[in-house]
Amino acid sequence: MVNCTEMAIKFQFNKTSLNELNKQLKMRVRALPTIKSKESALRMEVQRAKEEAEKLSAELEELILSYAHISALWNEFEPDLASVKDVKLNSVKIAGVNIPILDEVLFDVGQYNLFSSPVWYTDGIQILKTLATVGIRYEFYVQKINLLDYARKKTTQKVNLYEKVQIPGYSEAIRKIKRFLEDEDNLSKSAQKIVKKRQEEEGEQ
Repeated sequence: MVNCTEMAIKFQFNKTSLNELNKQLKMRVRALPTIKSKESALRMEVQRAKEEAEKLSAELEELILSYAHISALWNEFEPDLASVKDVKLNSVKIAGVNIPILDEVLFDVGQYNLFSSPVWYTDGIQILKTLATVGIRYEFYVQKINLLDYARKKTTQKVNLYEKVQIPGYSEAIRKIKRFLEDEDNLSKSAQKIVKKRQEEEGEQ
């Protein structure tokens, strides 16, 4: 048994091993374009998710700045008046990866007296809802980036394994077996010729 440690491929110098290596090589050669396509798709999706996350981050910053002029009013606001109750989720498969999608953010809105409470409370609740929704959507895109990028890295590793290690490794192992079998065949033929020649010489004597 021969162990090519640099390519972690074990083989024997016989036709059975040659056939098995050929099968493994063909399987990887066929699969490589599909894996490369997946890697490319994941790379594009990561980039799109990053762009969307950047937009949401900028949107959140703009919203906060746009409400800066009323920041002093928040001292009058009751902290428990509006809070996130739950989030409705869905999922979508992108390039074979399940990604959670935010459908809706649900809020708990407390009771307040419309007559005795500050007139801006209703607007304040809507502002909080908007800020929270954008912030949560941003966090979901960060999670999406992490999931997609992890899958992309794993796929890149597989591409490199096939392209740089296994395909060249199997090809080299096949070449060695073929050369050995050819040398063995040539030696066998040479031995047969020698035996035949001796038999002919003995026959003549």
